[in-house]
Amino acid sequence: MKKILAVLTISSALLLTGCSQTNEAASVGDFKISQTDLQTSIDSVIAERAKVDSSQMQLETGDALNRGQLRFKILMHTFDEIAKDLEIEVTSSQIESKKATITESVGGKTELPKNLVNAAIAQADFGTYVRAIIISEQITSALSASGVADEQVADQLGQLLSKKAKELGVKINPRYGFWDVEAGDVVAANVTGDAVAPSAE
Repeated sequence: MKKILAVLTISSALLLTGCSQTNEAASVGDFKISQTDLQTSIDSVIAERAKVDSSQMQLETGDALNRGQLRFKILMHTFDEIAKDLEIEVTSSQIESKKATITESVGGKTELPKNLVNAAIAQADFGTYVRAIIISEQITSALSASGVADEQVADQLGQLLSKKAKELGVKINPRYGFWDVEAGDVVAANVTGDAVAPSAE
């Protein structure tokens, strides 16, 4: 699970700029990520934490959780756009097969929720996450087949994500923070408070 997450948390070169639409958390080209959709994932992650023993986990909260979920959605869509460019098709049967493999690798269905909580992935986003894994694996295989050294594959994948994100024009609503080039991450504009509080619903 950790190796999979390492591939999907590459975000060091995404270019994020201001987004002025009031209900937009971010946009990736013409694709809009609404604050409502973002909040739904945030609330889901928080709700699922209450169902498992998370006492030994280092979990994101507040701004960090908000930014993490936003980054996740940006990356997932960027993977989709790369798949279109490379004509990579992902079928529902592939997704279900990969879900089963991941579930087995973490100890079965009873252990999966805990692993998703630890990875800050909402249950509803699991399929999207798995789709990105399949895309990244196909890209990784193609890079290796083209002669890229194994230790350079992750960097090459990161560069591909960066190039595509810049091409699409990724924008983020300033209320969620700003892009820190040196840190390679979205950081809070206001470090004293949360950008979005979990809804009570």
